[in-house]
Amino acid sequence: MPKRYSFAFVSAIARVHWILAVIFVVALRLNVSAEQLKPQTVAAFDRYVQLTEQRMANDLLQGSFLEGDPDLARLKQGEIIVERLHTEDAGQSVAVPNGLIHHWRGTMFVPGATLQQTLDLLEDYDNQYKFYAPDVERSKLIHRNGNDFKIFLRLRKHKVITVVLNTDSDVKYTLIGPDRAASESRSTRIAEVENAGKPNESEKPVGNDSGFMWRLNSYWRFLQSDGGIYIQLEAISLTREIPAGLNWLIGPFVTSIPKESVTFTLSHTRDALRK
Repeated sequence: MPKRYSFAFVSAIARVHWILAVIFVVALRLNVSAEQLKPQTVAAFDRYVQLTEQRMANDLLQGSFLEGDPDLARLKQGEIIVERLHTEDAGQSVAVPNGLIHHWRGTMFVPGATLQQTLDLLEDYDNQYKFYAPDVERSKLIHRNGNDFKIFLRLRKHKVITVVLNTDSDVKYTLIGPDRAASESRSTRIAEVENAGKPNESEKPVGNDSGFMWRLNSYWRFLQSDGGIYIQLEAISLTREIPAGLNWLIGPFVTSIPKESVTFTLSHTRDALRK
């Protein structure tokens, strides 16, 4: 005969589980919120970026425009090739105390699109939220001086938890020839938004927040060829390290979001160009 439990006993167990769950979630939120960006973490990220940009410059000098020699046949079949990268310093990994660096590169081909159409699309910052929703909630051109831009993007990222970020970035476009161009985007300010969309919405102190994104650099390359345009996006971001015991909560966000963001951005760029 199966065991039978009284309603009062089951209710008591349920209440205990509920109380423990509330305590656990509150503790998690406190732990997630308590992280400060340290100078040594920033220094490590800056060193990593410096080494990566040196590699990019050397590749250009050697005549390699699209990084990594992607499989053009796969690209022409509509595949977006995404790969994880790792820059070393004299053969050794760059140590990042209290932080994690995420480095991804994606490449795609858009048949029928031109270089000018692509640049016009990406430089239309006041309307980027229309092309890149829901990841981009708001977008605005703050200032333009020739091919130099100062922009604002409000980002929303969701993976187990939802994080909203107000970001300012400097972007520079470079026309390398009639068929090719490049751009560099560097975040100058990233603020995590608390209670996003509510009357009590506010920004957490920059560099003293949950640490889901402290830095973001993006490098684009554009090559018009073969009746369309090849587009390559390389992104380097900095997040907090994953605290012990919180991997299930923070791990999926900080490890999978960077790769998914590269794929999302490229696919939505392709969709916008096709329109």
